[in-house]
Amino acid sequence: MAGRDSAGRLEEAVGLAGAIGLKIVHAAVVSVPRVRPATLFGSGKTDEIGEIIHEAGAGVVIVDGSLSPIQQRNLERIWECKVIDRTALILEIFGARARTREGKLQVELAALSYQRSRLVRSWTHLERQRGGVGFLGGPGETQIESDRRQIRDRIARLKRELKNVARTRGLHRAARQRVPYPVVALVGYTNAGKSTLFNRLTGADVNVMDQVFATLDPTMRGLTLPSRRRVILSDTVGFVSELPHDLVAAFRATLEEVSEADLVLHVRDISHAETAEQRQDVHDVLSELGLEEKVDSGLIEILNKIDQLGEAERERLLSAREPGRTYIPVSALCGEGMDAVLVAIDEALSRSRRILVLDVDISDGAAMAWLYRHGEVLERSDKDLTARFRVALSPADADRLERRCQEGQKGGVNEVRSMPEMT
Repeated sequence: MAGRDSAGRLEEAVGLAGAIGLKIVHAAVVSVPRVRPATLFGSGKTDEIGEIIHEAGAGVVIVDGSLSPIQQRNLERIWECKVIDRTALILEIFGARARTREGKLQVELAALSYQRSRLVRSWTHLERQRGGVGFLGGPGETQIESDRRQIRDRIARLKRELKNVARTRGLHRAARQRVPYPVVALVGYTNAGKSTLFNRLTGADVNVMDQVFATLDPTMRGLTLPSRRRVILSDTVGFVSELPHDLVAAFRATLEEVSEADLVLHVRDISHAETAEQRQDVHDVLSELGLEEKVDSGLIEILNKIDQLGEAERERLLSAREPGRTYIPVSALCGEGMDAVLVAIDEALSRSRRILVLDVDISDGAAMAWLYRHGEVLERSDKDLTARFRVALSPADADRLERRCQEGQKGGVNEVRSMPEMT
């Protein structure tokens, strides 16, 4: 891939293969001066790789790039083993890791869309009995080989099921908006430490592994900020360079949590040699999802794993920051910088908040509890049987409160009026 270090790319490919338990017997960077339509590699390089395969007794060869159906078929015939490309490998990982019904449907849809163009022999039937999506073999391998119609029908059924799932997710989102709590989404390159940060901030126990794509299905937990404001923190799937287009499209419903989020935190592995390239990969995927506005407006960047950097390297990285961007150095593993993350979330969400002055009956404990739970009480003064609050609320909460008062559902709230926030 242009602009990426070959050694780093090879290391990532080995990590992807290891993510589904494959034992790596040989890994190497292969130069391809000219792409051969039939086999990708030249005849000499093809024979050289074939000798390595036979000596090592390898059963699967992974080409960290894109193979055409013809190239895949010819290489399998020459090397006499299974050959898969980067797209098939990533789909295999997603198939093995997806846990929710939605995740499984999305992976199967992406896999079938990929398979439809090639119908390689290894597709396992829809009633597969193993993890993954079948590129590495399994029961019923030849049942769909020549049956394009069955794949087409299955794709149509999956799309209908996913529409229902998306509709259900939309109802859940609408319910949250009626509460409502702001949603803060974590995004980042795979293995950047999003789940570790998520656990550290929320006290949750989301699965954490030093492994790519450890998180596939979105997880949400409540989080209390220093202002006592409650938010929902969402941990999402990690991105990777050259993420298959079909997979991005299939996971659009899952990543809607990012598009609907009030705030997006970009978690970066700042210790990685290609952290800048990984940052761009994340921006590219977000843009492909139609989130250019969030990218352009400036994501809050969480520079994770600073515990792996020396003092001089830390200073150099932090001094090279772009103006107008918010950077927070942290170590999610050690807990360093967590208070700064919470403050940054608080401040970012507060920029759009509205300041209201409200008179509330002292006897209305529910109304006062709602104000403390949903807003930041800046000032309170009690006189006789009335408590006057000066409170900062999100636009959604402020509108909700004013609307309830106008509809006569105000309970013990006697007066609501807006005022500019004092600086």
